[in-house]
Amino acid sequence: MTTHEYTAGATPPLGAPRVRTEPAAVPAQAPAAAATKPGRDRYLDLLRSIALVRVVVYHLFGWAWLSILFPSMGVMFALAGSLMARSLSRPAWSVIRGRVRRLLPPLWAFSAVVLALMFAGGWNPAHDPDTGGGVWGVADVLNYIVPVGAPPYPAHAGSESGLLESSWAEQGAGPLWYLRAYLWFVVASPLLLWAFRRVPWATLLAPLALTAVIGTGLVTIPGETGNAVTDFAVYGGCWVLGFAHHEGVLVKVPRYLAISGSALVMAFALWWASGHLGSEGWDLNDIPLADALWSFGFVVILLQYSPSWKELPGRLARWDKLVTLSNNRAVTIYLWHNMVIMATVPILDRMYGLPFMDSDRAAAALDATYTLWTFVLVWPLIGLAILAFGWIEDIAAKRGPRLWPNGTKPKGGAPRGSHRAGTEAPSGDGHRV
Repeated sequence: MTTHEYTAGATPPLGAPRVRTEPAAVPAQAPAAAATKPGRDRYLDLLRSIALVRVVVYHLFGWAWLSILFPSMGVMFALAGSLMARSLSRPAWSVIRGRVRRLLPPLWAFSAVVLALMFAGGWNPAHDPDTGGGVWGVADVLNYIVPVGAPPYPAHAGSESGLLESSWAEQGAGPLWYLRAYLWFVVASPLLLWAFRRVPWATLLAPLALTAVIGTGLVTIPGETGNAVTDFAVYGGCWVLGFAHHEGVLVKVPRYLAISGSALVMAFALWWASGHLGSEGWDLNDIPLADALWSFGFVVILLQYSPSWKELPGRLARWDKLVTLSNNRAVTIYLWHNMVIMATVPILDRMYGLPFMDSDRAAAALDATYTLWTFVLVWPLIGLAILAFGWIEDIAAKRGPRLWPNGTKPKGGAPRGSHRAGTEAPSGDGHRV
């Protein structure tokens, strides 16, 4: 059993590199140290932006070492857990309802496009043996509307001569595993936070213990149920670390103890990974226990050194608008980034037909730099996706739609998309409700 940043078994689009699939005040009983300063913490916003960029780069180049350099999934779940803990100062049901309300409309827009392309390619879930077919095959399509389970997709959609390689649907549906995990964490958070406030260390370490059981083969849960439980276990420790950050538990641990303990946990993660390398080598997304431990230790260190920034300091300030934009459109970026990566392929393939590409030397030069040009092209295409679909996040949040909410202050008004009034999205999620 593996834990991926995408669904298992995805194959890259034609011409693209192979990438694996793998996006307030506290209650009275909470300790005083848990009090949270008002406004947005730009350090956490910066971490979320870095995590998003890392996800895009990982799915573009497929570099296994990126899972070690910066474990984006663990970081994003930790940030989401911290924001969820803050929101749960209000009635739990209203918080869950608000989170779901702000998650689903962007998902519906994405699903409408993906399903339309699948159906246009001739897919019929009722007659697809790969998804079971029949009534249950059709019922599984509802996971594109509410992602409580694994969304189905055809093993082959379209044709090999089409704009996209025939297995593109696996890539298109890939990001939805994260939304499934996020949704279950949101639903479980009232109970998890209740347990954390009573037995914090047991609640914090329980997901790691569960991963040691189901993520190592000691106990095997088959099918997508097993994948969902494994995802919950692997990233549950990071989600609860978000609770610990918000509740002020981490700051009570001496820094030297937290850092040295994290280093030992991370060293064990690498040792375990060294004996369980898969086909992708040191990609921790294929090694659940190593992924859980490495992400846990990494997040502890990030949160131990967590400054409280109201503005990005020094040279980081130049990235303020992009950080604000990526946080305000995190759901959109995460949902659409892989479709955008695939869209670069037919665009770049058109370059071979340009007049100055007639020579073998020019074609060879493009072949050698194809992935680099994909990297260059993917960012403006993500910008187009933000313009086309990002405003749906505002509608879901019951705000006026904004095309480019990067914090720029319009004439005679408050900042549009200011990070003080922005959203925090499931790519680490944290929509305010």
